[in-house]
Amino acid sequence: MYAICGLGFVDYFSDWDYAFLNKTRKVVHMKEDIIKFGTQEVGKELCKNASINFSLEGWPCAVAFIGLGVAYVMTTKIKCDAQTKQLNNTDVKRIEKVAKKYQPYIEHFLRMRELKGILKDRRDKNGSLNLDIPESKIILDNNGVAIDVKKYDYLESNEVIEQFMLTANETVAEKFYWLQAPFIYRVHETPDLEKVEELNKFLFNLGYKIRGVKKDDQESIHSKAFAQVLDEVKGKEEEKVVSNLILRTLKVARYESQNKGHFGIASKCYCHFTSPIRRYPDLFIHRVISSYLKHDYNINEELRKKYGIEAVKYADSSSEREKIAQKVERDAEKIKKAEFMKSKIGQEYDGVISGITSFGIFVELDNTVEGLVRFENIGDEYYIYDDERKTLKGEKSNKVYKIGDKVKIEVLSADKLTRKIDFKLI
Repeated sequence: MYAICGLGFVDYFSDWDYAFLNKTRKVVHMKEDIIKFGTQEVGKELCKNASINFSLEGWPCAVAFIGLGVAYVMTTKIKCDAQTKQLNNTDVKRIEKVAKKYQPYIEHFLRMRELKGILKDRRDKNGSLNLDIPESKIILDNNGVAIDVKKYDYLESNEVIEQFMLTANETVAEKFYWLQAPFIYRVHETPDLEKVEELNKFLFNLGYKIRGVKKDDQESIHSKAFAQVLDEVKGKEEEKVVSNLILRTLKVARYESQNKGHFGIASKCYCHFTSPIRRYPDLFIHRVISSYLKHDYNINEELRKKYGIEAVKYADSSSEREKIAQKVERDAEKIKKAEFMKSKIGQEYDGVISGITSFGIFVELDNTVEGLVRFENIGDEYYIYDDERKTLKGEKSNKVYKIGDKVKIEVLSADKLTRKIDFKLI
């Protein structure tokens, strides 16, 4: 029931934020402000824009939590200091219609939200890695030309579904692991000790460290230590940079017929089960489950052997096809980003240094577009590259550039054929 409701409110509420309405049609718009509902605080983590409608007495009579999939009557006064704005009748009617339509599911939505919090807290305590890596959303016109690039909005409704799916995948994987059934697991192994030590060198320059790592001791690496660093940088300017550094240190997840655990989500047993219409490993797992249910969890040796051979074969082929698909996706994204930035040549943007190499500096803009600043476009002096610390230092000025530094750039060129974007520091 919860899964069905959850998918429903993602579909229907994803284009809405918070909205509070009543008869007066007066609305208060807020950005990044904290709204207090009794003892509960709701801020920018839940919504970018809050639209609050008050009665003449200052009381909201009907509340629609659009984006969370919640709508219910408020009985608490809301105090805020913001500009008053008028909602048009079309907007009001639309909100009222949505709130009325989902009235029977309000209790379920609220419980889903509560359960999501419980599951997430438990996962965080186990050392699950919450990497802040924003996805790109590329807007195309009717001709398929990129006209905008922005961050993909990750709503609380998305988080609810994510936590439910993670739990479902874990539950199924654990069940069939103990049955010793032929299976396809989603495996994410512990990162190599060498890479973790290299990561610590970078993090040291930023004031952080993966703790507990011992020399020549692979077993000393724990996901909780990574999670602790991510907690320390939460909300700070360097959060995105640190998340990217950690991501590059981690191994690539893959499919295997043998369970080896999942480091990233701190799970001893994990699989992909929830999407059989778009992933073949999920479909294979559904076939295994179906056979076990049909034979009351006691399949014959012939069928077990058949599934065992297929599990090895399909795990390997699915991992290979996934690599190819991801490369195609990345290339397509780079092409469209270059196409978009070609119309922005000469414009200036604020960005953050995301990487430093022997041939230049990579700068990522707020819209997720990344470009290269070559040495000749950095300044009017010679810069020395420090490979160990991944920094650049001016020979005369002693100016140091490091990962995470804020910079201002000008777009020099963009070529969708080569998928390259060049910037200049200003």
